[in-house]
Amino acid sequence: MGPAMAASSDLIVARPEGLYCPPGDFFIDPWRPVERAIITHAHSDHARIGHGHYLAHTDSAGALRVRLGADIALQTLAYGQAIEHRGVRLSLHPAGHVLGSAQVRIEHGGRVWVASGDYKTEPDGTCAPFEPVRCDTFITESTFGLPIYRWPAQAQLLADINAWWRANAAQGRPSVLLCYAFGKAQRILHGVDASIGPIIVHGAVEPLNAVYRAAGVSLAPTLRVTDPGVDAQLLRGALVLAPPSAQGTAWMRRFPRPSDAFASGWMQLRGARRRRGVDRGFVMSDHADWPGLQQAIAGTGADRVFVTHGSVATLVRWLREERGLDAQAFQTEYGHDDDDEAPGPAPAAADAAPETP
Repeated sequence: MGPAMAASSDLIVARPEGLYCPPGDFFIDPWRPVERAIITHAHSDHARIGHGHYLAHTDSAGALRVRLGADIALQTLAYGQAIEHRGVRLSLHPAGHVLGSAQVRIEHGGRVWVASGDYKTEPDGTCAPFEPVRCDTFITESTFGLPIYRWPAQAQLLADINAWWRANAAQGRPSVLLCYAFGKAQRILHGVDASIGPIIVHGAVEPLNAVYRAAGVSLAPTLRVTDPGVDAQLLRGALVLAPPSAQGTAWMRRFPRPSDAFASGWMQLRGARRRRGVDRGFVMSDHADWPGLQQAIAGTGADRVFVTHGSVATLVRWLREERGLDAQAFQTEYGHDDDDEAPGPAPAAADAAPETP
């Protein structure tokens, strides 16, 4: 299915640099350098270097400066705070994806558009929960836009992680959990049972932990492998959080006889754990699952929907045939949150079933 054709009255159109608002003369999450960029969140596929001026939510400031540089020209807004720019009324609203993630509401000429960025609908305690924003036109992601993707409740997910860690610690084995450094690591640290043992984090994780703690998010205490008192005995009962890019590196060889696991929405697919080469897979995503996408889109009341990055054709077809909406594809360059979050495999016939523990 090809990209949507822009109408002359559209408030957001696709340009080579990214999603562009013609009346406001600004871009949303542009992938090429522009003068004015609104950033929905600080993952690297949405927040890139080289823009002249950045606008983002207040809670995104720390992560953006860690990732893009302390000297970027950054303006921040609180959720719901509106500003006027060239006759366009602009505000940011919670997306529930990671700390500071925001949907962008644009109002001009009696029309309201919302660009959602990335989002999830289940609250996780580490960022403001998703809020549906009423609009005429909604731009939605579809990273996990297939009916097979249905996430376990967060309480059950954390109970499963705790049980795995506790069993490994009883055997004197480190529990190495590969998870994205920005978002998933902090969700785990916020909800895991820290009484089970010490928690060791990779160097890519700790600077982002500091950003969350500075924003008032409660995280379990963490250690680095180089901290005083961290020895082989302590590591045997530890939970170790590291980005997937650390898999197979010399850093990992510090942990004797580890049990390893991967936390990802792609673990929903049969065979994904095997391809990752880990002992255990936990189904965990900072994106909406199939029911979450349906819930979010319905909550906007929009009769026109543009679908970006992911299983676009499937979601567009479902919205047209099952909901009677004017749904179209919107081509973007999103999808790689970081080196940590590459897209998962398309589900082949052998994969199109839930993974079992």
